[in-house]
Amino acid sequence: MATPKTRWPNGAKAAISFTMDNLGEAQDVYRGVWPANEPVGRHFSVTQNLPRMLGLLDRYRVRATYFAESWSLAVYPSAVDELLRRGHEVAWHGYQHEVWSSLSADAEAENLRKSLAAVADFNASRRSGADSGDGSGGTVQYRGFRPPGGDVNEGTYDLLVRNDFTYASPLGTRTRIERGLVVLPFEWRCVDAFYYMDKFAGIRKSIFAAEAAAAGRDEKNPRAQQDGVGADAVLPPASFRDYLLANIDETIAVGGYLSILFHPFLQTSEEKLAVLEEVLRRLGSDQDIWCAPCQEVAHWVRENADQFEP
Repeated sequence: MATPKTRWPNGAKAAISFTMDNLGEAQDVYRGVWPANEPVGRHFSVTQNLPRMLGLLDRYRVRATYFAESWSLAVYPSAVDELLRRGHEVAWHGYQHEVWSSLSADAEAENLRKSLAAVADFNASRRSGADSGDGSGGTVQYRGFRPPGGDVNEGTYDLLVRNDFTYASPLGTRTRIERGLVVLPFEWRCVDAFYYMDKFAGIRKSIFAAEAAAAGRDEKNPRAQQDGVGADAVLPPASFRDYLLANIDETIAVGGYLSILFHPFLQTSEEKLAVLEEVLRRLGSDQDIWCAPCQEVAHWVRENADQFEP
């Protein structure tokens, strides 16, 4: 991992990437839960929430990485155009958000094949649009991958390297270079879904128990007194905000890297959007932070490999 001696660009003490996952209804269509009579391409997270998020990113001059499903490129081409136009990175999040650790090696390869074909189709359509003068023309070039579900398989990194990816962003804690690939991990505690979604109750219980054990506490939920709720319940946006801001301070103190994740489909209240804005304000104004898309961080790590443990 990065050490207190790490020298990030521009004299910064920490590197942080603001990331987003899940573009539209790709996962629901794949799982067969999208209503048969409901057209695709109108998901509220893309039509309503994403424009507000992009506006906040512009306001605080933060460029993000959006890990999007390749299926969504053809369904939301205008949204992808807008991401590219504003200087954000579009990276890979599977074809339709398949739980990556459940895939065989052959299924991984087929998923990537379909995804790269979708990218080629998107890029061809954007080049054609540029030639016709309709204002499109930006292209997607996959350099990074975040596995849906967080975990990779034994052969995932080799598959990515063979296809010219430069980094992966799996669940984990240690920034490193592995098998020729830069690894920029994320932690559940820095993901909005950990706080906002019922289905993360099991993960919350496990992490809270581990934190309690590490601190020598004997309690079912070490956050109970602070949050007033148990791990079974979703947590208030303030809990997410407080943890993120404290973790940003800690990342600066140790000279490390941090990946922060907000899902557009979860930005469903003014309270949640206020947390998003407060975090972006900090990222955009703190001179101790180099806030950059994952692709740029990965390039810097590779160029300064001697500062990171293998």
